[in-house]
Amino acid sequence: QVQLVESGGGLVQAGGSLRLSCAASRRIFTFASMGWYRQAPGKQRDLVASITNNGSTDYADSVKGRFTISRDNAENTIYLQMNSLNAEDTGVYYCNAEVKFPRPNYYWGQGTQVTVSS
Repeated sequence: QVQLVESGGGLVQAGGSLRLSCAASRRIFTFASMGWYRQAPGKQRDLVASITNNGSTDYADSVKGRFTISRDNAENTIYLQMNSLNAEDTGVYYCNAEVKFPRPNYYWGQGTQVTVSS
């Protein structure tokens, strides 16, 4: 069983920054990809940023130029650096890991709350 543990959320003023971390219980290079999802109150969970095991990244249009996803294989951790935060970034941020072999599967963390005050 894979465990993903997020940390780094909190309350920040608009324009501020936060750095989220997601620590995995196994070697992250075994995952096909990892990512961060955001769920705002009353809304669905949407992809914010993802990174593959070869380092390719993808971002939601709303965070391009402000957020950066990165990985540290030695620490089995991925990060999400969030700059120029605004109220629309408020939500619970979940870490996700995808495996493809021996069969497709997805793992989720418990989430960390990010609240941006305007």
